[in-house]
Amino acid sequence: MRLKPDQLAGALERTLAPVYVLSGDEPLQLGEAADAIRAAARDRGYVLRELFHVESGFSWGAFSEAGDSVPLFGDLRILDLRLNAKPDKEGAAALLRYLEKPAADAILLVSLPRLTKDDLNAAWLRAAEAAGVLVQAWPLEGRELIAWLDRRMNRLGMLADQSGLRLLAARVEGNLLAAAQEIEKLHILYGAGRVEDEQIVAAVSDCARYDVFDVAAAMLDGHTTRTLRVLRGLEGEGVAPLVVLWAVARELRSLAALQRELARGQAVDSALARLRIFDKRKEAFAKAARRLAKDRVLDAVRLCTRVDRMVKGLEPGDPWLGLADVCLHVAAPHSFQC
Repeated sequence: MRLKPDQLAGALERTLAPVYVLSGDEPLQLGEAADAIRAAARDRGYVLRELFHVESGFSWGAFSEAGDSVPLFGDLRILDLRLNAKPDKEGAAALLRYLEKPAADAILLVSLPRLTKDDLNAAWLRAAEAAGVLVQAWPLEGRELIAWLDRRMNRLGMLADQSGLRLLAARVEGNLLAAAQEIEKLHILYGAGRVEDEQIVAAVSDCARYDVFDVAAAMLDGHTTRTLRVLRGLEGEGVAPLVVLWAVARELRSLAALQRELARGQAVDSALARLRIFDKRKEAFAKAARRLAKDRVLDAVRLCTRVDRMVKGLEPGDPWLGLADVCLHVAAPHSFQC
């Protein structure tokens, strides 16, 4: 059975499954899901916990032995298995053997990073899903993030208007750990009840955390406000402008190459694959290639050369302002003039 993180609490109130697999790349949701499972198990008498960290040199034999053993006093156990990658061949075989006949006195809790579609078809994972529960946690955006913030505040007896929730979402930029901390702060400051937009503005810090590819993605999507916000965030975090320039210029060169391929009659999907543009980048590149004139993209590449000279002190000017010029040249082509 597959559950979303917000469905887990209700399922745990009804019954405990013999196995839980937690996967994803959103640490707060994964951590809270694991805490909820362990707490529900303790409430039902699972007082022992055996912890296994799967790292280089890990003995899967030790895990198999633990699964086959019986505690001296018959105590119920949680087998807490934590992996930093999908299991190797030996690990997958050990898990499959366990799942074919789960221990009657134990609950298996497996935590691991995000799984691909192929990973989800592995025999051990299909067996785990058939015997128990699979929970996948993803970063939240848009309406899902707004709904999560609303639920989080409601748990503390707090209410906010949609405008306030959107304001909070913009401030934390999907960083759920930061969002949870900010909601706790709001609760300490104002207590239960309605929280006005002005109170959120006054109390909540800008907790967004960016990497250099965020600005390139916002630029290609044509999101001018977010592009400038990410640039300011990177500058404030002390990221070297040359590193940002590298990411922006790389994406621009790839976009120019894509436009050349399309001009030669190449199909979009074939051109994207040829240029090794995959996953979420595909849609952004395809849209940007249609939205932007080829000369506009080439002009932006040439502007990158100017910024490079600014960074190296060979030309006067602020590199961060130069980066803003480059990004706006692409994000807002109809309003930005050279």
